[in-house]
Amino acid sequence: MPTATLNDVQFHVDAEGFLTDYDEWDQALAQDLAQAIGVELTPRHWEVIAFLREDYLAERETATLRRTAAGTGIGIKQLFELFPGKPGKKMAYIAGLPKPRGCV
Repeated sequence: MPTATLNDVQFHVDAEGFLTDYDEWDQALAQDLAQAIGVELTPRHWEVIAFLREDYLAERETATLRRTAAGTGIGIKQLFELFPGKPGKKMAYIAGLPKPRGCV
């Protein structure tokens, strides 16, 4: 299994760079991952990340944008503002979760 290193922290990833071990993630790593893709985390970002991580444990798959919007009360438009470009992929990446199904 491939590994990646960011700020002297090594973690397991898939071929696209998404973490493969749920337990290797922590908030410090999330900060580093976000910074690496140009996202500055605010309390609103952390709300989304917390939802994604809790939902993943319950559903065993990364939430879609719609499920995230419904679960957090943060609209899809706002999710695009918080995680510009490809919000589903960026949210999952920072939250240390697999890429959501349907993301290309």
